[in-house]
Amino acid sequence: MKREAAALSLGAWLMGTIAVTVVATQDFYMVDRLLTNRDNTTFSQIAEQIGPGTSRDFLRHLSSELNRLFFQVWNYAQLIIGTVVLWLVIGIRQAPQLKWFVIVMLVIVVFLTVWITPQILMVGRALDFVPRDPPPPSLNSFNLLHGAYTSLELVKFVIGISVSIWILRLSRTQV
Repeated sequence: MKREAAALSLGAWLMGTIAVTVVATQDFYMVDRLLTNRDNTTFSQIAEQIGPGTSRDFLRHLSSELNRLFFQVWNYAQLIIGTVVLWLVIGIRQAPQLKWFVIVMLVIVVFLTVWITPQILMVGRALDFVPRDPPPPSLNSFNLLHGAYTSLELVKFVIGISVSIWILRLSRTQV
């Protein structure tokens, strides 16, 4: 029973990672789609009144703030989900090594939550409404932090897939 619960919880963790990634990337694309298509006449009138550049900056700022919120909430949710997964995996006696992989995943989340995400928030907010031509010096720091976040999430995700496969194989051998 713990194997199944661990697999389900791990699946939720991995699916949450995918969902947050998709939402975060689509938020920025949506700004350009809204400003290009302008299917809503009221929105189109407001965007014209404000001006295309200001409308884009304003909407991108809104997308940035939403993404900041989503990532902060997701990081805390991952700590909870990861702790549940760890507790369930510890109960799987056939593979005591599994816990170490989940601990690595949790350490990554703690590092992202405590260090990387606050830095991204600080640098990102400082870049809001700053012209990009020429690129501001802090843009390099933001890109480096964002790359580190993405890379660590990818490492965590691959470990999570591996642990999931391991748990599923254990379930098959026990049937």
